[in-house]
Amino acid sequence: MTETGGVLQDGRIFVGASVDADHKPLGHEYLELKFGNRHGLVTGATGTGKTVTLQALAEGFSDAGVSVFAADIKGDLSGVAAKGEPKDFLLKRAEEVGLAPYVNDQFPVIFWDLFGEQGHPIRATVSEMGPLLLARLMNLNPTQEGVLNIVFRVADEQGLLLLDLKDLQALLVYVAENAATLTTKYGNVAKATVGAVQRQLLVLESQGGDKFFGEPALELADIMRTTRDGRGVINILAADRLMASPRLYATFLLWLLSELFETLPEVGDLDRPKLVFFFDEAHLLFDEAPKALIEKVEQVVRLIRSKGVGVYFVTQNPIDVPEEVAGQLGNRVQHALRAFTPREQKAVRAAAETFRPNPNIKTAQVITELGVGEALVSMLEGKGVPSMVERTLIRPPVARIGPLTAQERQERIRTSAVAGKYDETVDRESAYELLQKKAQETAMAQQAPAEAEAGGFGGLFDSIFGTGSGRGKTLTPTQTIARDVTRTVVNQTAGNIAAQIGKSIAGSAGSSIGRSVVRGVLGSLLKR
Repeated sequence: MTETGGVLQDGRIFVGASVDADHKPLGHEYLELKFGNRHGLVTGATGTGKTVTLQALAEGFSDAGVSVFAADIKGDLSGVAAKGEPKDFLLKRAEEVGLAPYVNDQFPVIFWDLFGEQGHPIRATVSEMGPLLLARLMNLNPTQEGVLNIVFRVADEQGLLLLDLKDLQALLVYVAENAATLTTKYGNVAKATVGAVQRQLLVLESQGGDKFFGEPALELADIMRTTRDGRGVINILAADRLMASPRLYATFLLWLLSELFETLPEVGDLDRPKLVFFFDEAHLLFDEAPKALIEKVEQVVRLIRSKGVGVYFVTQNPIDVPEEVAGQLGNRVQHALRAFTPREQKAVRAAAETFRPNPNIKTAQVITELGVGEALVSMLEGKGVPSMVERTLIRPPVARIGPLTAQERQERIRTSAVAGKYDETVDRESAYELLQKKAQETAMAQQAPAEAEAGGFGGLFDSIFGTGSGRGKTLTPTQTIARDVTRTVVNQTAGNIAAQIGKSIAGSAGSSIGRSVVRGVLGSLLKR
């Protein structure tokens, strides 16, 4: 744990200074590290200072040895990787909040990008994503989602690895071709429904899904790194282009959350979290999400704190987060909201009601009066009880405010701790290749008897035994035996080829699958 420039004070993250209506300082506001895994919410209209607050919190967690994963929508957060500059307005704010000494610094950062352009590629396999999240990603209806579940079940039972989109496409073709057989076992499998799923798969591929699904898949340990001096690495996901595919963005974040929940051990309450997530544009996680999915997200958010993970939602409007989830968010920072329309006025009232009242503050009124860099703050304290809401000047970050240049970003990508590990795609043998091989060998097995009858093998043995074209000729006893043995082998091949391929598939897949049809905690919870 490194206490840099007053960012950390007595094991607490310094958030800012509370002030009265005349901006006279009243005291300091802190986020207790032991409550960092109790989650949080940062809200406010565009341009009110949410990104700077997010950066200040990320700096504090990093100094405390806590890894951070944050989506960077506008690219502004990338500046945390560069040393800040002592500009006049920052020095003035540092003085106002009592941040002394104010020492500029930079933080360890790993850049990630689902498209592999502004950071190291992030990939997941189709199997890891599972049918529930894939169905949401492709906007499937219940019938289509049912077919997708059948596809995953078939893959499991036949030992077929689903790694990338071409594997899933090959399985869909296989299911369509064998619909009559599969219907008797799993229920109706209509080819038209399979075709609809295939079309949605093409849409997903055109949005960049082909870059996300595959190997090498992300290892969670790589986003939970600390440096030699004990700082937590800040992982920044480039999300500016990703926002053009909001469903892919939301599904990826939900997948990552579920993978952490499924993988990490129970640790109870720690003196500080292992990992903290900042989900920017959080409303995208819940837009058009079915009620069942929201319930499971709420369940994961509630339970994942015992695994040492904190989740902080960042959004413009507090009502963007469903009440079931918002009720789990203990640490809150509310920047200014506009209140012109009825919906905006409702949001202001809703935000005010979530805070523990302060008799000296008219919360709903102050929310509309806050300046840039000001916020209403309430953090957990004592035995986990929210503190009274305070009007707070947010402390200035010690790293750069604003984005890195393209050259600076590329240099940090080149020298990062995971450089070279994820840059090249690996395409190992999986469902696509095995189904192709199976189709080819089955076709050959079906064709071989006909060729033997037509003289294909007879011609081969005729040439071996010197009998010419041989059709209609009297064979010697030796040639007759050779012909009969050949036909027997061909017929056996047709019957045994499926069993042989099944053994080959089981041998190559074996220990690699390791998961049942519904992967990920979101899928498994849905079945309970």
